[in-house]
Amino acid sequence: MAIYVMSDIHGHVRALEEVLDLASPGDDDEVYVLGDMVDRGPAPVDVIRRVRSLPNVRVLMGNHEMMLLDVLLDTGEMDGFTWALNGGFATATGLDVLDRDEYAELIDWMRGLPLFAVAETESRRYILTHAGIDAMEARGYLATAGVYTSEGRGAAEATEEQLLDMMSRQLPETLLWTREEFWGQPTGFVGKDGTGPVVVVGHTPSIVLSRYADRMANEGVNEDGRGIVVPVGACDATGGVADRIDIDCSAAAGAPRGRVGLVRLDDGAAWYGTIKDGE
Repeated sequence: MAIYVMSDIHGHVRALEEVLDLASPGDDDEVYVLGDMVDRGPAPVDVIRRVRSLPNVRVLMGNHEMMLLDVLLDTGEMDGFTWALNGGFATATGLDVLDRDEYAELIDWMRGLPLFAVAETESRRYILTHAGIDAMEARGYLATAGVYTSEGRGAAEATEEQLLDMMSRQLPETLLWTREEFWGQPTGFVGKDGTGPVVVVGHTPSIVLSRYADRMANEGVNEDGRGIVVPVGACDATGGVADRIDIDCSAAAGAPRGRVGLVRLDDGAAWYGTIKDGE
């Protein structure tokens, strides 16, 4: 069984189909989708249906799903104008044509999406969330649990239960919206020996990641200027291992720069579905 992750599809169902065909995850493999299936692109409801059809899929909440729920459930947290400015029109149009039962079931499913997960390959644990974490707060919690990350020790000794409990203490706003604060500093989870959990997120398009992060493994784009998966933070203090990975390949930008990326955590292999003109 392999573990795949993707994020920020933003309504681009054809590019989603392309990357799934290229990577061909098996029925026994796990696929994590780290939110932002909706808005901006032409077919957000079709993206949701395709994602939900995948065997062993686990979907997390993104800030765009939260915006959708805030508006449609009238929570007062976000208004329709702000949602529209963030590409919500295509999603609203797609939802409007659903019959009552499908609409209600989809909204109820979306309300139950978790904010984080922990995945484990044979060699490493990965912390998965949409936007990022408050690393200082996370290290502080681990210390209270007896896992000390200071002096280059990292958090390799943390159990899955401890990591999940740590993530449950994070503010939802941080997990859904953080950007500069997360990319601007190491997590402290990966020790000098290269062991420890790596944080995998979307939310920040790779084509603009250099505004917030240093020690990027690449420039955030390929030779054609299209979005690409970016490992971040590899240095002597982490044993040369990136402690963060950005998998938002800029689908929100559309053509010609946007792509939908899919990463296999077991070996770091990545595949891309390219967004074409008119999509």
